Amino acid sequence: MNTRITTQETTGAIDSILDTVGNTPLVRLKQISATTGIDVYGKLEMANPGGSIKDRTSLSILEHGIKEGFITPATTLVESSSGNMAIGLAQVCSYYNIPLIIVVDPKANAHTIKILKAYGVTVDRVEKPADHGGYLQARLDRVQQLLQDIPDSFWTNQYANHANPQAHYHTMAEIAQKLPGVDYVFAATSTCGTLMGCASYIQANGLTAQLIAVDAVGSVIFGDKPKKRLIPGHGAAVASKFLDKKVIDGVVHITDLECVEGCNKLLKSESILAGGSSGGVISAFLKMAPTLPKDAKCVLILCDRGERYLDTIYNEQWVAKKLK
Repeated sequence: MNTRITTQETTGAIDSILDTVGNTPLVRLKQISATTGIDVYGKLEMANPGGSIKDRTSLSILEHGIKEGFITPATTLVESSSGNMAIGLAQVCSYYNIPLIIVVDPKANAHTIKILKAYGVTVDRVEKPADHGGYLQARLDRVQQLLQDIPDSFWTNQYANHANPQAHYHTMAEIAQKLPGVDYVFAATSTCGTLMGCASYIQANGLTAQLIAVDAVGSVIFGDKPKKRLIPGHGAAVASKFLDKKVIDGVVHITDLECVEGCNKLLKSESILAGGSSGGVISAFLKMAPTLPKDAKCVLILCDRGERYLDTIYNEQWVAKKLK
């Protein structure tokens, strides 16, 4: 197994691709700030090397498992993912030479599958949703079957592994360090690892920042009734094992079409090509903006880049056919 060096060379070069995870830019969204009259910033998680905030989660889970000794090069890792977590894991597993199986469903886009195969990942696809819990539950059921069938296999379990929210304690630390006095942080939901990691930092450091969850219409995370959704990585069909609703200051539910509209708004106003959940966060902020204090400082966590959505979110024909 490669041993990742944690110190930089005297040249100032970075030791490995994994050392570029985190410390993502915080960028003022000037046009949106001007339009709303509120100081608003984007936390560009798309700048992670694998293109999303899930790089943080993947690295945290893998390195915790390696440190504790239950992940080795002889271990086959198994995970369920709609896209970004899969790519994050693929990158870390490739570096450490650890076999990886990713269970996907029909909503996974073709570009993501090509990236996974380029990394040498085994892609296992479920074709039918479970009667209760939809495609996510079907993927989780398949994960359990693979764990029974494959010796020395391990489920990284982004849905319940506490190395997930621990990774995002550092996400919030970066925000607080770069923007002292931040008033509102908007974050999309899925596993709720990002939300709870941010909440943990806010509580531990006595910050006054309010945490706004951006959930999908049709997601069950905050008690909504389940409904068909087409934007991957936004919302969930099963309850989060991390979520503590008491530490969340507000929830905004966003439709798939509003995710698309938010993506287009971000692209046209700020020249940022982002993924679906980022569009959801933009739309949620714009919905809340009229009720926010004009002197507020707001941070929107923009989870991933948009190239993987060119055939869907940024395709007018797809949007017209599927969402209108």
